[in-house]
Amino acid sequence: MDPDVVTLTAGMNDILRLRVDFDELQSTLISLVQPFTVRGTRVVVVPIPDVSRISPFGSLINERRNQLNTIYQDLVRHHGVLPLTDTRDTVFEDARAWDQDRLHLSALGHECLSYAAAVSLGIPITSDFLAVPAGVPPARTVRSEAEWWWGHAAPWIGRRLRGKSSGDGRVAKRPVLAPM
Repeated sequence: MDPDVVTLTAGMNDILRLRVDFDELQSTLISLVQPFTVRGTRVVVVPIPDVSRISPFGSLINERRNQLNTIYQDLVRHHGVLPLTDTRDTVFEDARAWDQDRLHLSALGHECLSYAAAVSLGIPITSDFLAVPAGVPPARTVRSEAEWWWGHAAPWIGRRLRGKSSGDGRVAKRPVLAPM
């Protein structure tokens, strides 16, 4: 389809697994971006922010998250990917940028991510989209943690133990490639 821009968020599911082969992951990501960058397609990679204040799993995967972001930096330095947005001390480390599952972005998070992508592509943005919103983020309470564990973490763990994915049985919104 010869796209002008490709956005890539990849590797997060890999770092959630018990075992991760980071050399294989890096090789896979290089093989994904190279065909595009060689043709001159601009590739934007989304770094994985520190979610240790968002999710109980955040601190457990932090070392792996850093390794994945190091791979992303290598893609920038050696494979033509556009520079990454620095997510440290930004809205992406605030609970309001994340959906209830604490794994996917909220509407605010997606809006800020779109601004970050625009900046990476050289589009001037005048707002401070990376700033943490004013006010206090929702508190993590015993109740909110229990609701998260029972509503999101336990079902995810159960699917992993059964070898199932939340995507099993789903179909693509646009199963046939077509210009947008």
